[in-house]
Amino acid sequence: MTKAWARHCGCSILPPELLRRIALRGNARQRETALATLATDHTLRLARATYQLLASPQRGLLGVPVAAKRRTVYDAQGHETLPGKVVRTEGARATRDVAVNEAYDGLGATFDFFADAYDRNSIDDEGLPLDATVHYASRYDNAFWNGRQMVFGDGDGDLFNRFTISLDVIAHELAHGVTGDEARLVYLGQAGALNESISDVFGSLVKQYARRQTAAAADWLIGEGLFTARVHGVALRSMKAPGTAFDDPLLGRDPQPSTMAGYVRTSTDNGGVHINSGIPNHAFYLAAIALGGNAWQKAGRIWYETLRDRRLKPTATFRQFARQTVQNAAQLFGATERQAVASAWNEVGIKT
Repeated sequence: MTKAWARHCGCSILPPELLRRIALRGNARQRETALATLATDHTLRLARATYQLLASPQRGLLGVPVAAKRRTVYDAQGHETLPGKVVRTEGARATRDVAVNEAYDGLGATFDFFADAYDRNSIDDEGLPLDATVHYASRYDNAFWNGRQMVFGDGDGDLFNRFTISLDVIAHELAHGVTGDEARLVYLGQAGALNESISDVFGSLVKQYARRQTAAAADWLIGEGLFTARVHGVALRSMKAPGTAFDDPLLGRDPQPSTMAGYVRTSTDNGGVHINSGIPNHAFYLAAIALGGNAWQKAGRIWYETLRDRRLKPTATFRQFARQTVQNAAQLFGATERQAVASAWNEVGIKT
C-alpha cells in the first residue's frame, strides 16, 4: 500500500527561528553553519507542505501481528547523498561509532514502544523498515525524517552536539511519520502546532518507556543533551514548563507559551508551529500527572486514539483536538479520566 505522506514529508527538530537567531547574532562560522542548515531545511519544509495537502490518510489493519524490527544504519560520510554506506544492520554487533549505535538503539526503542504500548507495527503500522543515516553533511545542525528514513547531522560541536544523542529527538521525528500515516494535520497554525506537539508527546513517552519512568519521575524535556556546555539551557523544549528550556545570549530565551494567554500570532515558522506547540504540550503534561502512573498507559493512549480518530480534521484547532481527547478519555476509561483531561486543557486556557 502506497502512503503518500509517509514517503514525502520533511520534518526537522530545530525550529527555523532558532537557526535564524544564530545566523543574525553568531560569529562568522556559526552564521555559515546556521545558513547552510536553513537552506537544507527550507527544501524539506516545502516538500512537507506540498505532499501533506495531497496525501490521503491511510490506516493499518487492526489485528495484524507486529513484525520483527528491521533496522539499517547508513553513513553519509559528510555528504548529502542518501542513504550512504551501510554500517550496521538488524542484529549486527555495535560498532565503534557512537552515532551509529545511538541511531540504531533509538530506532529500536521507538519501534518497541509503539509495538508494546499500542500494538503498532512500525511507523506505518505495516512493518515499515526503519532506516537512518548518520554523519549527514558537514556540521549540519539538525535531524529530520524525510518520509523514508531518519537523517542525523553531527552538529557544529560549538552550540550543538551530535543529533543522535537524544532519544526523544529520534522518537519525535519518527512520530511525525506516525502522525502522517494516521492523519493529515496541515502543517500550519494550530493544526501544525498540534502536529509538532504530538511528536513531542510520543518523543517523551518513548524516553519514559525506555527508562521505565512514571509521569512524576520523568524530566519532560525534548532535546536534552543537544546543547553543548557553551549554551545556557537544558533542552530545546520543556513540556513541564514551556518557556524555560533555555535562556542564552546567542539563542535568546525559549519562546514557548504554556497557556493561550501567551499564544503567539506570527507568519514565521508556518504560523509558529514550534512555538505554540508548548500549549498542547503542557496540557498533555498536566493530564499525565493528574492521571498518574506511566504516562503511556492512559494519557498517551488517549492522545494516540485521538490521532487515529477519523473525526480528527486536517485543520483541527486546539479546541477541536482537546474536545476529542476528552471524549476519547471517557470512552476508553471513564468519568475520572475524562475530568482529568478536561481540567488539563482548561488550565492552559482551552475550554472543552
